[in-house]
This record gives sequence, C-alpha cells and structure tokens, in this order.
Amino acid sequence: MIRVGQSVDIHPLKPGRDLVLGGVKIDHETGLDGHSDADVLVHAIAESILGALALGDLGTHFPDTDPRYKGISSLKLLAHTVDLAAHTGYRLVNLDATILAERPKMAPHIPVMRENIARVLSCDVSQVSIKATRGEKLGFVGRQEGIAAVCVCLLEDRR
Repeated sequence: MIRVGQSVDIHPLKPGRDLVLGGVKIDHETGLDGHSDADVLVHAIAESILGALALGDLGTHFPDTDPRYKGISSLKLLAHTVDLAAHTGYRLVNLDATILAERPKMAPHIPVMRENIARVLSCDVSQVSIKATRGEKLGFVGRQEGIAAVCVCLLEDRR
C-alpha cells in the first residue's frame, strides 16, 4: 500500500532572527519568525509525512505553547516525525518540495539542504527533491514579507 501526503507552510520574515531552511543557516538580513527555528521547508516536509499517515499536523505533535520546542531545530521535529512513520510500517519513497522566496537565492544551498533532510529521513539523497522559485514581486513572497514551502511525499508500507 502507498500513501501520498502534501503540505504548505508559511512564516513571516522578521529582523533579528536567523534564516534557517532545510537545516542550513543562510546569511540574510531577516529570518523566519516562529516558535521553533521556523524552518518552513522542514515543516512542510514533516507535515506532508504526517498528512500521508493521517496523524495530524506539527502543532498537534509539537505545540507552540510547549517551551520544550522554543527555538528547537526543525530537523529534530522531522526526526520525531520519521519515528512516528516508522512505527506505522511506512517509509519514504520520495518527496518533492519547493521553497517560495524572493530573496536570498536558494540554489547554492539546495545540495546541503537535500543532504540534511536525506540524513534525517535515512534515505538516499536521490529521494529528496528540493526546488525554489521567486514571487516575481507578487504577493507576500514577492514583497519579501515571508517565505513559504510546499511538499508532496510518497510513502510505502514496508511490512
């Protein structure tokens, strides 16, 4: 049996915060605002896995009212999500994610993002596709008010 999950995550940009995407700290004048490190890419990936398994969303598992998750690396949240999936007998076949950001350029950082995510997912980097696109000066992405990420994943039952 196979399952498909999809997710979208959005966070506003805020001065004084680090910009972390795919577990990579990127030099930029603003970062993403949120309770954890606000890594929208990793959040979208984790929620697509949770969605495929009908296990709710990140807020259900890691509420922003819980101080244990304040500033936590989203890669740790993804690792916990992978453990949940493993207990159901499902493993990742592949995922395809897109980052929507006007700036900074994502292309130089994508190879390391893929490696970080593949390591946490215990899969080959060829199973992790990450792309980026700009907002072309349209909407909140184009006005550089925030960054979004979307992800679709395919899981298969390995039992």
